Amino acid sequence: MNKKTKVLIIAGTTATGKTDLAIALAQKYNGEVISADSRQIYRRLDIGTAKVTPAETQGVPHHLIDIVDVHQTYTADQFCHDARAAIADISARGKLPIIAGGTYFYVDLALGRISSPKVAPNPVLRAELEALPVDELYARLSAADPTRAAEMDPLNARRLVRALEIVATLGTVPKTETKALYNTLWLGIERERDAIRERITTRALEWLTNDFKAEVQWLLTQDLTHERIAEFGFEYTVGAAWVREEITDNEFVEQIVAKNWQYAKRQMTWLKRNEEIHWMTAGNDTVASTHVTNWLQD
Repeated sequence: MNKKTKVLIIAGTTATGKTDLAIALAQKYNGEVISADSRQIYRRLDIGTAKVTPAETQGVPHHLIDIVDVHQTYTADQFCHDARAAIADISARGKLPIIAGGTYFYVDLALGRISSPKVAPNPVLRAELEALPVDELYARLSAADPTRAAEMDPLNARRLVRALEIVATLGTVPKTETKALYNTLWLGIERERDAIRERITTRALEWLTNDFKAEVQWLLTQDLTHERIAEFGFEYTVGAAWVREEITDNEFVEQIVAKNWQYAKRQMTWLKRNEEIHWMTAGNDTVASTHVTNWLQD
């Protein structure tokens, strides 16, 4: 019987240090990193997505970063296909696939922990829903399926419409358990709440003076709808208001921190259901290495 391919997953909320740990473990265990971030796939969206820089990779190959442009859509099913192809390629070369990123629906789908509902598009319903403001979409999903709503970006109109389309057909957005495809080790990074807020605040303050404004200005020249820009994350929605001088520098920082914290809570809601995660304090690379060494020796 063939053994399942081993895949290491680094989990945690935003601003906990997933990227740093993934790179450190990749260097130690001959690994390559697969980004599991639904926005880092887009070219030129670098700062607002906290995309790892070439220097930060320290020579560790990274996959599923900068693979589509902002005018293209990229679905969870596409990620599932591409992530599985990357896992197969990395493993075939005798290296360890390491998944790191915060879009855990994508991760669970790619690993075979859940399956995507096979609900056909409903053009009439979509047209009706797409005419509604995003806050109304989120309110409808919260009423119909509060569990799924708690896990979603409340500003991502396209995904909210799809979720409501599934709810209209099935009554809820199911998370059908399937047979796991890989031999996985989940490592979860924890930080104190105040430490996470401090790291988020530091990042937002840096954006006031680095090239984030130029990144948003470029995005606004791409002839994209407000709804499409919102799909790239609240950072770009808030950033657009800041660039247009609709909010002050202080309001920009306050909104980025508040929305990141809301996002972190949604991530933790998803992660706490996963009993496979070995949680550890941020910076404790020795514990991480012990887990990985024992797992690889099995």
